[in-house]
Amino acid sequence: MVAAVRRAHHALGGGRGSSMPVSAPAAGAATRPADAQAPQSAQSAGTALNLLVIEDDPAGDLSVPRMLDACGKPVRVRTARNLTEAARLLTDDVHCILLDLALPHEEGGDHHGDGAPAAAGPCPAEAAPTGACADDIEADGTPAAGSPATEPDELHILRRVLRMAPRHAVLALTDGTDAERAADAVRVGAQDYLFRDELDGRLLNRAIRYAVARKRADLAQRQLTESRLRAQENARLERGLLPRPLLEGSELRFAARYRPGRSRALLGGDFYDTVRTPDGTVHAMIGDVCGHGPDEAALGVELRIAWRALTFAGLSGDALLATLQKVLENERDSEEIFATLCTVDIAPDGRSADVHLAGHPSPLFAGSGGATPRLLPEDVSGPALGLLQQVGWPRRRVTLGRSWSLMMYTDGLIEGRVDEGRTDSTQRLGQQGMLDIVARRMAEGARGERLLEETMTEVRRLNGGELTDDVAVVLLDRER
Repeated sequence: MVAAVRRAHHALGGGRGSSMPVSAPAAGAATRPADAQAPQSAQSAGTALNLLVIEDDPAGDLSVPRMLDACGKPVRVRTARNLTEAARLLTDDVHCILLDLALPHEEGGDHHGDGAPAAAGPCPAEAAPTGACADDIEADGTPAAGSPATEPDELHILRRVLRMAPRHAVLALTDGTDAERAADAVRVGAQDYLFRDELDGRLLNRAIRYAVARKRADLAQRQLTESRLRAQENARLERGLLPRPLLEGSELRFAARYRPGRSRALLGGDFYDTVRTPDGTVHAMIGDVCGHGPDEAALGVELRIAWRALTFAGLSGDALLATLQKVLENERDSEEIFATLCTVDIAPDGRSADVHLAGHPSPLFAGSGGATPRLLPEDVSGPALGLLQQVGWPRRRVTLGRSWSLMMYTDGLIEGRVDEGRTDSTQRLGQQGMLDIVARRMAEGARGERLLEETMTEVRRLNGGELTDDVAVVLLDRER
């Protein structure tokens, strides 16, 4: 084998270390902590592979063969005789670490990447490789199997290197007679192992490439898993924030559809709720915060929860809407943010209701006997919440009758296109288009969940795909 590494003794701030001239960091280059970011891609921007060798061989017997990377460039090699020197040489452009498991144990405890002593305690979760840094103490106080307290110094050194360089590939180097120790090194977290007496350029070159690729794949898999867990947690959180109607004891049937405009989200700026108070009155509400991002979704949830609390506290009409406006004004990020709202208070006998509109589209109403659905009058309406100060919201009393259907919706339902998704079309579905769809479906006998599902399907078909705005629809039915 051609010896490509020989130690040249240098003073490195009190520690000894060396590197080939081709592997020395550029003058003035700042050394960042090893775990600040993932190592650079071995093939990015035409950079050569960089190998950090950590071994203590006074006789100088360990030789690293001269190697070429996949781009035909020489593999650059740095050497360190202990972990303190390794921490100084471990920059972001190092792709792989070759660790001699026979490295003598250093006294004084673990060190961070900057050489400072590490705090006592388990490894940080971010730095822990697969299988490493589990709880080192059993419940009875004895050292856990595989912990540094029960393993030889060779694997303890490996654990320290893995903590020091959690994002770098590591190759373990040991004697050919110590196959079990080599296998244990991989179990602890090394990407591969090599035997000292079999070290040649071809084998080492292949092992480095494999270790770098495997480490990169492990990091990508970890990031994917973390992203999936965060997405699941966000989904659970958002599902928990969706309303659960409280209609126990009511004869009304409830159905709803909700779809946020944001991709891969469960909540948008639209919000709704329905509750029954102890006096038997059923209170329903639907609203829309302008915009449909995460901030608007959070504000919509706050308004919905505030509405429910105020309703159970006995507020209604102007008093309730004025208080909700104060909530909006205190919680919004900008004075330009406003919210539309429609509230319906259905009398305990189910035959009449009080409707308040705050800049919101009027509900759709269908009476008994196959009556054609119609929109409730919008002439009695107030401004959206957050637009004007000290205003009122007129009340409209509506006679419902014995059997009826009442559909509340947000403007996302009526702003879809009607030319089956033609991007050059400016024609929108509008309230009349929605009214025609609902009338046809009701004439075919659709009610409740079926009515909402068929209506949404038809609206999406006319739009040529999913609607881009948040959509919320609430349907209340009474049959006698």
